[in-house]
Amino acid sequence: MTDKSLSLNGKKFYYDEIASYSFRNSIPLNGYESNTLEFCRSWLNGVQEFPIQTSGSTGVPKTITLTRRQLEASARRTIDMLNLQPGDCTLVCLNTEYIAGMMMLVRGFEADLKMMIVEPISNPLTLVSPEENIAFSSFVPMQLHTILQEAPERVGQLNHMKGILVGGAPVTPTQQRELQRILAPIYHTYGMTETASHIALRKLNGPDAADYYDVLEDIAVGLDKRGCLTIKGDVTNNELLVTNDIVELLTPTRFRWIGRADNTINTGGVKVQTEKVELAIAETFIDNIDSPRFFVAPQPDEVLGEKVILVLEGEKLPEEEEEQLFERLRPLLRKFEMPKEVYYSRAFSETATGKISRQRTLQKLGLHTD
Repeated sequence: MTDKSLSLNGKKFYYDEIASYSFRNSIPLNGYESNTLEFCRSWLNGVQEFPIQTSGSTGVPKTITLTRRQLEASARRTIDMLNLQPGDCTLVCLNTEYIAGMMMLVRGFEADLKMMIVEPISNPLTLVSPEENIAFSSFVPMQLHTILQEAPERVGQLNHMKGILVGGAPVTPTQQRELQRILAPIYHTYGMTETASHIALRKLNGPDAADYYDVLEDIAVGLDKRGCLTIKGDVTNNELLVTNDIVELLTPTRFRWIGRADNTINTGGVKVQTEKVELAIAETFIDNIDSPRFFVAPQPDEVLGEKVILVLEGEKLPEEEEEQLFERLRPLLRKFEMPKEVYYSRAFSETATGKISRQRTLQKLGLHTD
């Protein structure tokens, strides 16, 4: 372990000094660097259990504990699938305090990769030399979108990767169309903190792009009585994990994601899936370069029980533009799926990982959040 090292914000740290923390009084560190190195120190010293906070995008953030064996099992699947080899360079640009970024570190240690760790900013390639030969990285959709918009000259650097993971948020139709410019295989991940990152992948680009997820090897999936996905494997400590994700199970190892059970709106006795409405709205914005962020939510209604509303980020659209939006939506949605009202928030509240916090945004607007 003597000569092994990693790069963190351009600073070089040898594994031996990370394990002993011998540099703590000689190298100034910011909070992000300290937290990242603390995890690395625990890993290098053989710690067996790791408390990890969930992101809070679908509820109140909570802390769960994952074992070293769970993290190792998850890492090994990604390493094998992408054929990562010792010495391959991996760019770690997701928040390492949460499972997605943490697992990038674990994969780096397990596969003996050359790790370049940078702050999780919107365009992490600005922190990396254009000459760096990166084999593997993981991004949130916004990061890839920003790279393609602001630094199209870096596409060649992406093209040379063995694989790119995208997760943490849905990929919009506009974003998926953008990703076709990249030659390296890009996979949308399905997973959560409780499964030590992803347990299934969906190809986003190339001729074999798909609208379904393929489950990784030796992980069993099924459905509960609600039609929600269940997961069991070494990443769950071989315990059955019941999710709130409604899926269509196509084969024993393949599923199409429909939406979350807690995102089903019962309006006038008709069940409306929030994600379907949001996909239609995204389609109407597909040719709009500066399309606003948005989400769909339920609100109480005396007649319907619940009604569908649309929340847009930014200033209120002119009345004629709002009407044009609804005109484009009508061929895509049924009557009960159409939003009944539009609300505007100047800036959405976000979780620590940059996801939209629907609950806090609705609270700011004085709207119902249950």
